[in-house]
Amino acid sequence: MIQAALAPGDALILEGAGPAPAEIRLEGPRARVAGSIAETDAGWRATVPLRVSRWGGPLLALPSGTYRVVMDGRDVHAADLVAFPRAVGEMLAVEVQGGRVIVSPPLTDADASAGGQSALESTYARASSPLENAVLFESFYGRNASCNPRAIDAELARVAPGVTRYWSVADRSVEVPDGAVPVVEGSPEWWRVRGVARLLVVNDWLRKRFVRRPGQRVLQTWHGTPLKRLALQRPGFDPRRVLAVIRESRRWDVLLAQNPYAAGILAKAYAFGRRPIWVEGYPRNDVLATGDRDRIRRGLGVSPQERVLLYAPTWRDDRDQMVDFLDLERLAADAGAVVLVRGHSRTLVPGTDSIGSRVIDVTAYPDTSALLLAADALITDYSSVMFDFTVTGKPVYFFAPDLDHYRGKLRGFYFDLAARAPGPLTSTQEELTAALTDASTPERYAERYASWVARFNARDDGRAAERVVARLLDQGMILRD
Repeated sequence: MIQAALAPGDALILEGAGPAPAEIRLEGPRARVAGSIAETDAGWRATVPLRVSRWGGPLLALPSGTYRVVMDGRDVHAADLVAFPRAVGEMLAVEVQGGRVIVSPPLTDADASAGGQSALESTYARASSPLENAVLFESFYGRNASCNPRAIDAELARVAPGVTRYWSVADRSVEVPDGAVPVVEGSPEWWRVRGVARLLVVNDWLRKRFVRRPGQRVLQTWHGTPLKRLALQRPGFDPRRVLAVIRESRRWDVLLAQNPYAAGILAKAYAFGRRPIWVEGYPRNDVLATGDRDRIRRGLGVSPQERVLLYAPTWRDDRDQMVDFLDLERLAADAGAVVLVRGHSRTLVPGTDSIGSRVIDVTAYPDTSALLLAADALITDYSSVMFDFTVTGKPVYFFAPDLDHYRGKLRGFYFDLAARAPGPLTSTQEELTAALTDASTPERYAERYASWVARFNARDDGRAAERVVARLLDQGMILRD
């Protein structure tokens, strides 16, 4: 039998009788960590750190989820691992149930319960603390600190360093920008900050209860120029969806759009009415004009000379995990490239890393924009990343074997992708490989590409964050000092 305990410093202690194993590790969908083993008088003791550095970043908590215990290459059976009740450490909480190690955010049992959250929410709703000169950022429901909010954070730190920058995070595995303060969603501090931050900057729905304080403002940056239909314009009329969309959009004071096309769609899809929409380009794309490609590649373990393809499909309404239409290992071999695989943020939690020779799963990588800079070409389907990548001038390839189903039954499009795509639209792996290995492909799409850039990327000049922050300061949504 193997006993488990949580040690100070967020390490899992595993102890057993008999000969010591040669190796022991925890393996989860998006992270894995090895332990150190020592012999004891009673048998052996393994210390498994519950923190990990990913992509060359700092040591942070393991992502929340369920982990297998693997000893000498085999899973430990449930009957051999003694259950261990939930214990809360500095960066995470951990328990052992059914032979698995379950990692969760560092909330107390009371705070994590439905009753505890209800009490914290009620306290938040009744509070009347004065506003702080602070911003609460949130990106993709706290699953990472990325996208437009991260770029705005960086510019705000540069021009107004006295502003306190909080980040809403799903757990402490999320790396936040230097100088920012992470607050775990649902914690007492998270609810407090939600009520006292002068400005909230988000790229998706706020969710949960929101009570606007006098003087408090919300900037909704959204997270992409839309090809697929959104919100009120999605197929099928659902009165509950209509009410939810209108209730949500009324929380926003300003909506950010990448281009005039997106501004018109977002205004109608979210019933934004006559409220201000800032068409300033996307701050997240500034790095595409100013970033260091080779530095990002070094962090990924890819040399500057490699051909790098970024495969970034969107999510599907009818499945939880990323689509599996491509044999990625064969694609890498046939194209003579390293393939970076970036699943949508909605597939981060339910999915697992893709594995293969010269295939690197970067779904958990902190920021998509850096991956766009590192790649030599993009492969996508219906993702809004297509509108960002063209800032780079590098080629785009479309792989959409389910085009008719997606366009006709799942979401619908705002325009005919086949007629306007700035790169080849393929439906089989053989067609995609042929396009990738044909040196003349980019030239054949040059005219469409130029038209696309003129329509969608006119304001993506590397200074979007600067303009957005200047407007926030000018309109008093946040104070310089």
